[in-house]
Amino acid sequence: MIELKKEVIKYAQKLNSTNLSPLRSGNVSIRATKDNVEGFLLTPSGKRYEDLVPEDIVFLALKEEYNNLKLFNSSLNPSSEWRFHQDIYLKKIEAKAIVHAHSPHATAVSAHGKPIPAFHYMIALAGGDDIKCAEYATFGTTELSKNILKALEKRKACLMSNHGQVAFGTNLKQAFELAEEVENICYQYIIALKIGDPKILSSAEMNKILDKIKHYKKA
Repeated sequence: MIELKKEVIKYAQKLNSTNLSPLRSGNVSIRATKDNVEGFLLTPSGKRYEDLVPEDIVFLALKEEYNNLKLFNSSLNPSSEWRFHQDIYLKKIEAKAIVHAHSPHATAVSAHGKPIPAFHYMIALAGGDDIKCAEYATFGTTELSKNILKALEKRKACLMSNHGQVAFGTNLKQAFELAEEVENICYQYIIALKIGDPKILSSAEMNKILDKIKHYKKA
């Protein structure tokens, strides 16, 4: 458990050191088991990542019905976004780690509330022929969590309208790299839009790309 907590801290601090998410924004989690209870380890609320120690990392049970009042009145101090982490792990068995970031370009694109179309084949890294944008809802709410799950249907990453992005993977390294890829795609998309409307790859072409990526990862 201590090593998993250290890994969460490592990637939380990378949010800042790579400028993927400034200051206290964003959060990181990983699946874990404590006393035979399945759950996840999550960064705490309101603490600078550079000051984190293993004792700060919070364990939440997957099947525990938490609410913000219950958490506020306990010794736990998880990120205010704990709810969508829990829901992603419950709905996506392939998700082993999650990175949520307020990365600059992804956040800028998310403010338009629209999916990113297949202007570049690397869109496929998120799992589909576009990157969906979850509808806006207040942070930390059940509504936001539901919107994110909808945007993550058949996807491993999505934008969050007027908020940022979220990505998951089989480990924290993979989830973090996917979040970096999404940020880079958004940066390229913004540049493309400055020139005009970019050419969008066809569904047939994207299906080829998705198939190639699937087999490439198995190789």
